[in-house]
Amino acid sequence: MSLDEAIAALKAGRFVLVHDDKVRENEIDMVIAAEHIKPYHIAMMRKDAGGLVCLAIANEITSKLGLVYMHDIIADMGKVNPVFSKLTEGRTNYGDKPSFSITVNHRSTYTGITDQDRALTILQMAEVCKNIDNGGVEQFARNFHAPGHVPILIASKHLLHDRMGHTELCVYLTQLAGITPAVVMCEMMDSMTHRALSVDAGQKYAARFGIPLIDASELKANARVA
Repeated sequence: MSLDEAIAALKAGRFVLVHDDKVRENEIDMVIAAEHIKPYHIAMMRKDAGGLVCLAIANEITSKLGLVYMHDIIADMGKVNPVFSKLTEGRTNYGDKPSFSITVNHRSTYTGITDQDRALTILQMAEVCKNIDNGGVEQFARNFHAPGHVPILIASKHLLHDRMGHTELCVYLTQLAGITPAVVMCEMMDSMTHRALSVDAGQKYAARFGIPLIDASELKANARVA
């Protein structure tokens, strides 16, 4: 399907599948706009994708919230315990640092892990993002606690010009769609091979359920990234 169809699906609160690159993670993520999340979306991600359900947020918002990368938090802990410094040495096999920040739960959740709880946490985080210049920071401090069950991912400042991860690809997609730049992502796994779902299998899944599947190359071309 075309990029226009993917944008339309995201705006309408439907899923989109995003493949990064064969020379990077070579994974397909199941993606939906945070502002449209419902408990049944979390359930579908659990059952049909099976990876880690995360919330990716634009850098300009995470900066206003004062969020930092988990990699930097752990590295800073090396001042207390040298083991932490060892844990943050080097880079991932796909070439860059993970975009993970802290994990959160909304204070109205119980355990935080149920489909209902995670959907509530994500939906309320989308409200924080939407209201970031109108009380959003105070909403975040007042209504959430950490650690929790929803990992927050920080998108690079210049998105695809800085990094070509799913975090950046999907936040860039929200910009194209003109919606709140907060998106829920979950890697698609293959329980038969015990690896990431292949592109061929992803295409079959996409065709079966009428979900747009786009490749990083389409977003890269649109952003005019060399």
